Amino acid sequence: MTTNINIYLNERPLLLSADRASIPAGFEDAVVYEDPNTETIEQVLLELEEGDRQSAVFIREDVKQLLKKVSLHFTVLVAAGGLVTNEDKEVLMMFRRGKWDLPKGKQDPGEDLETCALREVAEETGLHNIKLTGKITETFHYYPMKNKKVLKHTYWYRMEFTGTELTVPQIEEDILDIQWVKPHNVEKYLQFSYENIREVFNVAKLMTKSTTGF
Repeated sequence: MTTNINIYLNERPLLLSADRASIPAGFEDAVVYEDPNTETIEQVLLELEEGDRQSAVFIREDVKQLLKKVSLHFTVLVAAGGLVTNEDKEVLMMFRRGKWDLPKGKQDPGEDLETCALREVAEETGLHNIKLTGKITETFHYYPMKNKKVLKHTYWYRMEFTGTELTVPQIEEDILDIQWVKPHNVEKYLQFSYENIREVFNVAKLMTKSTTGF
């Protein structure tokens, strides 16, 4: 995991960083809080969730401990997914709930993350001739579920598809379409995606330019 951590609340970023010098471009207008207390964390999270502010920064030398402190305000779910490419260097993307997304899903009890990532890709896309080639990054995003505030912590992996089978969208997971996207078209799809998905593409260096303001 990198020093900085972004948590997206309804597409609005909360940056966790070790110091002010590590704050990247895009957060010039964000209020910075040094080692925030529980009450401040709760208030800022609510304001980001409801759109009363567009971004915020929390500073603490130990970013992992800061993440643990923030995570106490959520129900944390661990998930894993994959950025899949084929022999033509095309990238697999799925259209789900009005956005272009990547295959991912919740980790089952006793399941390791790599197995989870491969299983979820197979279930959501119908592709089985896939090999995992390495970890890309970890992302964090919030969503409401049955009166709970869930923080999904997703581990992302590079994957290569070497088979010939056709994709089969998992309709019960609201996946309406799956496409192999040529590299020069990736940015067009990411304009209709999520901030955490754009972050995965940025870290994987599969974008020719940044489509996110953060």
